[in-house]
Amino acid sequence: MTDRLRRFALLGAWIVTLVAVAAYTAHTLKISTDLRSFMPPAQSADQKLLMEQIGEGPGSRLLLLAISGAEESRLAELSRAFSAELREDSKFTQVINGEFDAGMLDEALLPYRYLLTSSFDDEALDANLLADELNQRVEDLGSPAATLLKPILARDPTLEIMKLAESWSPPRQPLVRDGVWFSPENEALLLAQTRAPGFDPEAQGVAIDAIQSVFDSIKDDDEAAQLVISGPGYFTVLVNASTRGESEWLGRISTVGFILLLLFAYRSVAVLGLAALPIASGALAGVGAIALVFTEMHGITLAFGFTLLGVAQEYPIRLLSHRRAGESALESVRRLWPLLLTAIASACIAYLAFFASGVTGLMQLAVFTISGLLVAGFSTRYLLPRVLPLRFRDAADTPGLGAIWNWLEALPRPRWLPALLCVVAAIMLWAAPTPFWQNDLAALTPVPQDLMQREGRLRAALGAPDVRYLLIVEAEDAEGVLELSEQVAPRIDALVQQGALAAAELPSRYLPSLATQRARQQRLPQPAELDAMLDTASADLPFRAGLFAPFLADVETARGLDPLTPAVFSSSPIGARMEAMLIQREGHWLGLGTIIGMQDPQAFEALALETGGAVRLLDLKGASESLVISYRERILQAFVIAIVLLVITVFIAFRDVRRAWHVLAPMTLATILVLAVLRISGFSLSLFHLVALTLAAGLGLHYALFFERTTPDAAEARRTLHATLVCVISALLVFALLAWSSLPVLRAIGLTVSLGVGFHFCLSILMARKGKSAGAG
Repeated sequence: MTDRLRRFALLGAWIVTLVAVAAYTAHTLKISTDLRSFMPPAQSADQKLLMEQIGEGPGSRLLLLAISGAEESRLAELSRAFSAELREDSKFTQVINGEFDAGMLDEALLPYRYLLTSSFDDEALDANLLADELNQRVEDLGSPAATLLKPILARDPTLEIMKLAESWSPPRQPLVRDGVWFSPENEALLLAQTRAPGFDPEAQGVAIDAIQSVFDSIKDDDEAAQLVISGPGYFTVLVNASTRGESEWLGRISTVGFILLLLFAYRSVAVLGLAALPIASGALAGVGAIALVFTEMHGITLAFGFTLLGVAQEYPIRLLSHRRAGESALESVRRLWPLLLTAIASACIAYLAFFASGVTGLMQLAVFTISGLLVAGFSTRYLLPRVLPLRFRDAADTPGLGAIWNWLEALPRPRWLPALLCVVAAIMLWAAPTPFWQNDLAALTPVPQDLMQREGRLRAALGAPDVRYLLIVEAEDAEGVLELSEQVAPRIDALVQQGALAAAELPSRYLPSLATQRARQQRLPQPAELDAMLDTASADLPFRAGLFAPFLADVETARGLDPLTPAVFSSSPIGARMEAMLIQREGHWLGLGTIIGMQDPQAFEALALETGGAVRLLDLKGASESLVISYRERILQAFVIAIVLLVITVFIAFRDVRRAWHVLAPMTLATILVLAVLRISGFSLSLFHLVALTLAAGLGLHYALFFERTTPDAAEARRTLHATLVCVISALLVFALLAWSSLPVLRAIGLTVSLGVGFHFCLSILMARKGKSAGAG
């Protein structure tokens, strides 16, 4: 077989293998969208609770809805039709708009209303109370409320169902007009609680699409009414779509730029296609490694992994630029391999810090990138040289390259330059106007400020719970939580009166303890006694005989019921709300009370002391900050270990302290300068800056490695410069675009790596040993 046929056979086998692996992974790999995969691992009980509440908590599942653009009566009509449709949708566990919902207790649970209601705790159900209630019903039947009253009058003359509905509504009620909620801006308001976790963008997107579809179906085609959706789930969908959309847009631009750059640098479409094979091989290897090690891959891992794998594009570029006239590709790669292997090993060591983080998303990122770098590097070494065409353009003959090299060689390299730059960097770090670390996760959100303000306005108008605070009630079992919740309720009411908070919602508000239910059962009158009371109370009123037989039957049923437990209560339409407030964790139970309008968190300290910490206020923002801090300490320790291993690798590769110093010093100083520029520009450093610094250091180390090597002649010096310039420009094509992104995460990565690439390139030249080549000629 001729060399040409062997080359084409190998190329065909390589491409077929890539296609097969791509088809297999696309069919088997599951893509995750749970953003908590990129959250730090929880250590304390409060941090674990925080992580659960971010995605599973009631606050994260709430969608705030507002209808505007029509007359008040029409808005109220739309609100009623809207809520009725959404309540039939299984994607929502609760939909409320201020109107009475007779279906909140199903038929099996309706008799339990006499165990749930507090109406008869202070005043017994007797003839006098019944007389007052029935007289009130006569008046109600002559009012607009008659439509709501008639269907339930015979069964519930004291309106316990409506009283429970009122007590289970948000503690701080919005404005009510025409029977539904309104905002001060004349918007009809609704609250919808999704069944899906708040941090699941795919499921939240389905729920939001369903909401929009229902709204479009109930309004007239030519109607001006508009729907506004807000809340954590909506922001999750928005962030996911924005990140994906902007990443794809920037990716397309940078890909086109990269293609044009390689065409300009190597003047060959065939070479361009062949150079992409090692990178494609690395990407598929990374995905395959994820499939083997993890059961699923996060979408962000996939997106960021391809970005970080951009380091691998240097491997084929080095081979293409360093080929000498009269030398085969195999001979060229053998000559370059010691330095390439050092570059590959050092990059893999740097990314080991991600695996040591303990964060699932970053561990996936480490497996993806390390696997990809290894496969891209070794395919550049053993496969690419065997498929490259024999004819090529020597990069040393690129017009103008010699002049650039001579100019760079003529630059002064004062020994005091590194010391001066260190002093300047220290001054910039000292004068930075913001805190060094960014501990607030909310500051990284790409949600526009106007949408955040709108969410705050709707939340205030609806009286929705604060997303920052939770009132924790802890006991050995669920019954203990409910009992303790009942005990502290008067204390919470007193704090409300003092102005420490606007309102609170405790688990016992929905489900009383067993003891309270039994006590209420005992106070219910005997059937004959209640029948006589009812006859006396209705004697002079216009109610027909026997009308209230269903009422008598329900009270008698309630007297014989087993008290309602959380397990039974969860089957009711309102039960999902209770499930979110009462959870079992590691041998004990927690009740999660929501807070509205917190003004004085310190007011709860005395309550925590009195109960021995069984009742305490959890500041989710404080817990998140402590989580970020503890995680950062862990990742920084991993980085230190990675740096030590990196230094050892470079020393082993060169076996010369001075040469190793000329490689490590530019990388170290460039990293310090990047930090200084970011800090003086007002950036507080986040996890994503650390990721970007690692990537920039990996790129910079490559520049220093190749500039440090001794070049035998002027042509080889020009080839080194050509390869490095192509690598630098290709990196900037990707990351300079990201630096202009509107998304904080992408902007942090893009700006950090762009600065790093610039500093590493300049310092690798200025701090390299001078006169290593025979000149550029």
